[in-house]
Amino acid sequence: MDTKQSIIPEQWKVLSGSTLKCIALVTMIIDHIGVVLVKNSGITLLQTPWGAVLLYTVMRKVGRLAFPIYCFLLVEGFLHTHDRRKYGRNLLLFALISEIPWNLEHTGTIHYASQNVFFTLFLGYMGICCLEYFREKPMEQLISLLFLMLIAMNLKADYGVVGYGFILLMYVLRERRILQAVLGTCFESGGWAAGLAFIPINLYNGKRGFIRGKLLKYAFYAAYPLHILILYWIRKKTIGY
Repeated sequence: MDTKQSIIPEQWKVLSGSTLKCIALVTMIIDHIGVVLVKNSGITLLQTPWGAVLLYTVMRKVGRLAFPIYCFLLVEGFLHTHDRRKYGRNLLLFALISEIPWNLEHTGTIHYASQNVFFTLFLGYMGICCLEYFREKPMEQLISLLFLMLIAMNLKADYGVVGYGFILLMYVLRERRILQAVLGTCFESGGWAAGLAFIPINLYNGKRGFIRGKLLKYAFYAAYPLHILILYWIRKKTIGY
């Protein structure tokens, strides 16, 4: 019996893990295009009695879907990976690789006070590992989680301590999809827009999908720093900073 409670009928669960990765990647890129290239453009999509609907606003709302899906995939990765240490190592490696592109995107220099989202994912992953490793030792479990939370607060990584807590929430409620969606929507800073991410999440069929082998796997990791560098280069050539 499937213990993962869901309001979605089984026959409607048609999205593989690979499809979810593509959705997360595309919505993330849309979000970053809005931040890097569209933010100050003033492009209006629609005039309403309540004011103008800006392209930038729409792109940011679309982008709110990405983080919850990536967190869900992180939990799935933890549960199904054959090498948890290597999985964590890869997250930390790409956090370091992505840092300079991230800094360039936000300041045009190699210095920026905040860190990229890979650090948040890494800390959340470490938190999940602590929940698992210290499951019979609640005091050690609490101390390790609080220690990681302090790191998240001081590191000022993207989504910060809220993102760290959200990942833990996604893990703890992994078998309770309805409650996961309700509390996740309330918890995540993206609000209702982030809550829409739980629609594709609940359409997940538990299958890996077409992304197989090291080449495609690392290509999806590399897509994060690469697309940030491309957007920075476009802004530099067109706007000048």
